[in-house]
Amino acid sequence: FRTSPLGTREVPGVPYTLRVLQEGYSRPHPDGTLRADGTVTLVAGGPVTALVDTGGPWGQRRLLGHLAELGVSPRDVTHVVCTHGHSDHVGNVNLFPEATLVMGYDVCRGAGCYVPNGLAKGWPYVLDAGRLEVVATPGHTLAHVSLVVKGTSLGTVVVAGDLFEAEEDEEQWRALSEDPEKQERSRRRVVAMADVIVPGHGPPFRVFRERGDGQVSWGEEGEEDVTTGDGSKGPG
Repeated sequence: FRTSPLGTREVPGVPYTLRVLQEGYSRPHPDGTLRADGTVTLVAGGPVTALVDTGGPWGQRRLLGHLAELGVSPRDVTHVVCTHGHSDHVGNVNLFPEATLVMGYDVCRGAGCYVPNGLAKGWPYVLDAGRLEVVATPGHTLAHVSLVVKGTSLGTVVVAGDLFEAEEDEEQWRALSEDPEKQERSRRRVVAMADVIVPGHGPPFRVFRERGDGQVSWGEEGEEDVTTGDGSKGPG
């Protein structure tokens, strides 16, 4: 496969359009410190309005401003998907108390009501059947997840958090991984299904595969099982 920059922050679709509100970055300094913030992505247009990652708490006003520019209030956001629990990805979850929160393998609604799901077993958690689902992509952290958006004008988009740091990240991601072997497997599975990848610390990029590459399932031992939005298990 090969990749190339997407060149835009928006991928339209019916009903869902994906917009990168903030491109993440990661800049090491000679003294050993690292200045970083995570990518923030909005997926909207259908019955679900999902925000993927929220950036760091230092960017609260900026995040609210980006949403306001699109006419979206915090109350309009139905789901907040945090790919993992690092501070530059979860720093503003408190802005969305009415949204269903997916953080790693935890799913929480309302005032602390945790919903059963099969993410830890490899089953997708479906937000909108056939269109939006959260999948387990362990490695960077052991409970890392990504959001899969199907049916856009460019095909399948995977908002991948820090599964991919950036388009060309081979010199970076292993050093930041809790389990490089698991992350390598997760990366391969995403590359096999994605037409566009939104990484955690860089602009989105396209994926071009050789002919004959197959799609992957996200169930245990190759089973195409899914978990529905109410936490129950259903056919893929």
